[in-house]
Parts: sequence; C-alpha cells; structure tokens
Amino acid sequence: MIMADYFAMDRAQLEAEHARLMGEYDCYKAQGLKLDMSRGKPCPEQLDLSKEMLHMDNYIGEDGVDARNYGLLAGMPEARRFFADLLGVSPEEVIVCGNSSLAMMYYLIDLGWRAGFVDSIRPWRFFNSIKFLCPTPGYDRHFRVTEYFGFQMLSVPMREDGPDMDMVEQLVREDETIKGIWCVPVYSNPDGYVYSSETVARLARMRTAAPDFKIIWDDAYCVHHLTDEQIEIPNILEACKRAGNPQRPLLFCSTSKITYPGAGVAAVAASDINIRHITSNMVPMIISYDKMNQLRHVQFLKNRQGVLEHMKKHRAILEPKFNLVKQTFAEQLSSCGKIARWTDPKGGYFISLYLQEGCAKRTVQLCKEAGVVLTGAGAAFPYGIDPKDNHLRIAPTYPQLDELRTASQLLCICVRLATVEKLLAE
Repeated sequence: MIMADYFAMDRAQLEAEHARLMGEYDCYKAQGLKLDMSRGKPCPEQLDLSKEMLHMDNYIGEDGVDARNYGLLAGMPEARRFFADLLGVSPEEVIVCGNSSLAMMYYLIDLGWRAGFVDSIRPWRFFNSIKFLCPTPGYDRHFRVTEYFGFQMLSVPMREDGPDMDMVEQLVREDETIKGIWCVPVYSNPDGYVYSSETVARLARMRTAAPDFKIIWDDAYCVHHLTDEQIEIPNILEACKRAGNPQRPLLFCSTSKITYPGAGVAAVAASDINIRHITSNMVPMIISYDKMNQLRHVQFLKNRQGVLEHMKKHRAILEPKFNLVKQTFAEQLSSCGKIARWTDPKGGYFISLYLQEGCAKRTVQLCKEAGVVLTGAGAAFPYGIDPKDNHLRIAPTYPQLDELRTASQLLCICVRLATVEKLLAE
C-alpha cells in the first residue's frame, strides 16, 4: 500500500485517493461486520482468570463475624485492610461498599448536594449555581453525574502530567461555587496519562474559595499496568493532610476490572472525620453491603502483592491488543501526513486518537455504517460536546485479536476517508 502526505496532494490526487479508499471501505462494508469497540470491557478470557473465586464458601471473617448476616456497614475488617493497602491509607479511613465505585461517587456528590460535608457552610443545593471542574478529555460517566445534579461543568485541558493546574488554581481561588474536580490520576481515562508529583502537591495545597471543595480521586487503574514499570504517585490524602486540607480528597477504587465488573467490590477512602460523616448519612439507606463478596475477594486476591500478580495475567492478554492497535495506527496513518496522533499509555484501558478538527463524528459514522461501533465522538467531554470534534476514545480490550485487527484497519480507512473529505470540502 502506497500512501502520501494528504496535505501535499492537489485536488485531483485527493479525489483519486477518495475513490481508492471508498473501494476498500466498500469491501469491509460487504462483510457484514458486527464488531464493538465502544466500551472498555474486560474480554471473556480476563473474566475467566477469577473463576476460582466462585467456588469459595468460607464466610466467617477473621474476627468470627458471619458475612452472611447483617452488620458492619463500613465493611469486613479484612476487606477494609485490603483496600487500605491498595489506596495507601489506614483501614479506619476506608468504607468497603458494593460492586460499583461509580455508585459511591454518585452518592457522595448527592451527599454534598443534599446535606453537605463536614466542612460545608451549607448544602450545595442552596447555592444559586454550582460548578465542577472536568479535565478533558475525561470519563463520560463522571460528567454524567455532575450534569445530572445540575452542575455547570467547566472544562480544564488535560496535560501529560495532569490537568492544567494554572487554570485550576485560578478558577478555584476566585469562585466559591466551584465544588470539586474529577480526577483519574493513574492511566487517565481516556489518554492514559499519569499525574506528576507536582500536580498532586498543587491539588493538595491550592487555595479554594469553597471551604468544602472536593477532589474526586478515582484511582480506577492504579494496578492496571501494561509494562514492567510499576507506576506510583504520591498519596493524595497524605498530601492534603500535610497541606492542612485533610477533608478535601475522596478516594475511590474497585475490583471491577480486576475480577468481575458486574460483581466486584468497591471502596471509598477519606479522612476519618469524613468517613464518620459519610457512614452516619448512609445509615437510613443500607444496613450493610455484600460482605460475602468482600470475603471472596480478600481470600482470592489476598493483598496488594496478590493483586499485582493477578494483574500480570491481565497484562498478558491486553498488552498484545494495545500493541496491535498502535502498530496499525502507525502503519496506516503515519505516512498520510499529520492527519492523526495517538497516546501510548503504559496502563489503563484506553488509547486516545486525535484527528484533524471536524473529523471525529464522521469517522464514527463511517465505522458504524461498516459494522464497527466506537464510543461516540464527544463522549469524553462535558455535555458530550467536543468543541474541536477531533477526539476518539479507543477501547482495545474486549474484541478478540483477529476482530481487533479488522476493526483497527477499518477504523484507519475511515479516518483517512473523513480527512480526505474534509480537505476536499475546503
């Protein structure tokens, strides 16, 4: 296949390239493909890694507590210790919940809106307007939560070392209605970036007009490494304590992409004062979460080292998929000029693909019409609106390798078609 810089082509060459690409595209379209790369789901082979856990039946905890019965709203002691080890906090600073960390994020945003936190002057709902900072591109499910509660979502550019902290500091210093920021600090969704030590320190110590400003610290991918490098960053709770802002961070993680997304265990960590405030407000809602599942996970994974060993098995399945996608992008897009760039994550579940402005929606449309479903263009931005229409979140994890190869090659054809169409229109 011979390709040339699209930006060096004249109109006749672009038209010839468009005709050639349409021929390739129609061949894929005739195959009747039904491939899905729309979400970062573990594949069946990954789910099978945890099937041993389903055969465990010892539900008496280390203190003699029967996990099958009521009680222990904050979780089984061994489960609190397990997640404390993952999050770098003390067990007393952890609540072990159900299977969804997103549900707990929703609950705590609701708590701030409905009742406020220990450092709130009044509940957030009593402000005429409330705002939330959204590093973009970011996680669409985060943005849906704050949109649901009526927050004005303020986009902050995402850098390779975290959100643009100059902008963050300026915004929060001047506006008491800005109540928090969404953060995925390690292998960010979707870029795969990692917050620097300086970013963590600045988030911890920055002056905020809102006394109850919250950092929603979603450490979803803290053990999801794709290389030999075990990336770790400073502990946000400890950093906030040292800076005199111990109530600021709310930390989250789960086993959703470690064991079973639909039947994992999630946890939230915060200062001991915050934990007491949160649990006291949970009392009318629930007596206890699924402690049987908590024990199954602790018995199976054991501790942080056990988790890391388990994640090596995930890496063996996922690393070839990420490499295949990146290699296909390099082979199919690089020689066409600067029509696209993509991230090279060392972990996590996604690759960001950046196209020419105005090409993302068209690329998604072309893929869909040929049988490949992608995450919608704009999904990684507040309100689902990408002002440049140039970003796509690529999820390589679920398809089989042969399916992924086909989907990636078709995606590249669609990127090139959308780019040529744009150049011809200009």
